[in-house]
Amino acid sequence: MIKNIKEINIKTLAKKVVQDYSYWLSFVLLVIIAASMNPFFFTWNNITNIFVQSAMIGIIAMGMSMVISAGQIDISVGSQVALLGGFGIQVLNATNSPWIMLIFCVLGGAIIGTVNGLLVSKGHMPAMVATLAMQTTCRSIINFYGQGGPFTVKRELYDSFRQIAVGGIEIGSIKIPFMMIIFIVVSIIFAIIMKRTKLGKHIYAVGSNETSARLAGINVDFVKTIVFTITGMCCGLTAVLYASRLTAVASANAAFGYEMEAIAAVAIGGTAMTGGKGKITGTFLGVLMFKIISNILTSADVSSFLNGAISGTIIVVAVLLQNFQNKKK
Repeated sequence: MIKNIKEINIKTLAKKVVQDYSYWLSFVLLVIIAASMNPFFFTWNNITNIFVQSAMIGIIAMGMSMVISAGQIDISVGSQVALLGGFGIQVLNATNSPWIMLIFCVLGGAIIGTVNGLLVSKGHMPAMVATLAMQTTCRSIINFYGQGGPFTVKRELYDSFRQIAVGGIEIGSIKIPFMMIIFIVVSIIFAIIMKRTKLGKHIYAVGSNETSARLAGINVDFVKTIVFTITGMCCGLTAVLYASRLTAVASANAAFGYEMEAIAAVAIGGTAMTGGKGKITGTFLGVLMFKIISNILTSADVSSFLNGAISGTIIVVAVLLQNFQNKKK
């Protein structure tokens, strides 16, 4: 009898570990595969490269994780980055100050995100429709002002502004890139918000059951609006990093597909696509996993043009697995 109880407890524990920490298991498995294919995988240069490549999508994914946890979706993030980055470069060229550019982009992102949130909360529009309209609007505006061409950083600011993306803190022979630091700091801030604050609990409550959350006294409209506002601010920060890394923003295709990559990273990280469940740690690892997958495919000579198909497949598989787990429960 005792033996049977122990076996049941072990099975229950194993099931809970697989369900709640599947993203850790996936991450470890992926790292093992990548390391077996690339003997330089664990070198500091390669690790920092993965973080740098992940930073921009990662910052957006933090906001996207918050939006999806609230039971919403935002497919306008890529176009927001293009719009804010293009006009941000104009502000930089006019003021010679990256700090003023940063303030402009983050405030601009907050305004765009708030409009999205109000359309959803007060306008009672489906998030997909509202953010699709915003996606089209942002891309159209930046294309109009840029005539489909690039916004470029002026020559005298090129080297100093680019240091944001390529620079870092040197400790002995080790260099820690600024983008890696920014990504990790933003992830920690979001983890604290979602796990330790009242706002985080309200976001999960709204995503789990909006009616119950409203009856419990939660300001559902505020929660819906604030998650879009914060995501817009993430887009503003990403726009600065994007402009710094490329020293230009091509109005027609800048940040194209960022929304799919961010959603894929959130899905890999175990956040329920229907809302109400998720962890920032999972999203953080999901972003890294997405880039590791890209590295593996690059090592296997798979064309980068297939990234969109890979993102779509990852989202479909992740959602199917979530549905399967929910059905078993």
